[in-house]
Amino acid sequence: MKKSISLAMAAGLIASFAFDAAPALAGSITGKVKFEGTPPERRKIQMTADPVCDKLNPGGRQGEVMVIGADGGIRNVIVHVKEGLPADKKFDTPATSVVLDQQGCMYTPHVLTAQVDQVVEIKNSDSTLHNVHAMPTKSPQFNNAMPIQNQVIKKKFPTAEMPVHMKCDVHPWMSAYIGVFTHPFHGVSGADGTYKIDNVPAGTYTIEAWHENLGTKTASVTVADGAATSDFSFAGK
Repeated sequence: MKKSISLAMAAGLIASFAFDAAPALAGSITGKVKFEGTPPERRKIQMTADPVCDKLNPGGRQGEVMVIGADGGIRNVIVHVKEGLPADKKFDTPATSVVLDQQGCMYTPHVLTAQVDQVVEIKNSDSTLHNVHAMPTKSPQFNNAMPIQNQVIKKKFPTAEMPVHMKCDVHPWMSAYIGVFTHPFHGVSGADGTYKIDNVPAGTYTIEAWHENLGTKTASVTVADGAATSDFSFAGK
């Protein structure tokens, strides 16, 4: 009798341990970033200072800072988990790289995100000299000339920073931003203003939306199995 009770207790303990050790359910955070009011006109960039750039963009090109769709969706907004993750949790560095291209004498994409120590591939798709000047305040800066078409350099940022400003000293209109995080829970809004952050562990978080001209907004989101939604709205300054 004592032996059967002991076995039952052991089975219960094993089941309890298995339940406690099971990973927390995960879900995605989705939403839309919108502009309130009448959106400003996009800046027109003239590139006559460089014949190659001018030929690639006859008559100039619209800037990428204030890109707002017909229904108010804002492009190029970084949305990320700001608070709520365990302070001692370490996340694996992605094996894949993120790409920043110099194409048509503009940075493409204008805004992107990466993880600490993730490889950032910087390409020059143009047949003209570009010079990539990264200006982080928490990681070492770098300043590399890229005179050859299809040239690629690879860089990493060892410290999280929101965001890192990138510019070209040859073409002053060229500018980009990289959000660098210790975790993988971040993204950038697309042309329609929507964003998605996948595989977020169950829990309650503060998420932040950042735009280079419009500033930041925060929201509290609870993630359970499935999806959580959080929309953001910005007004013009």
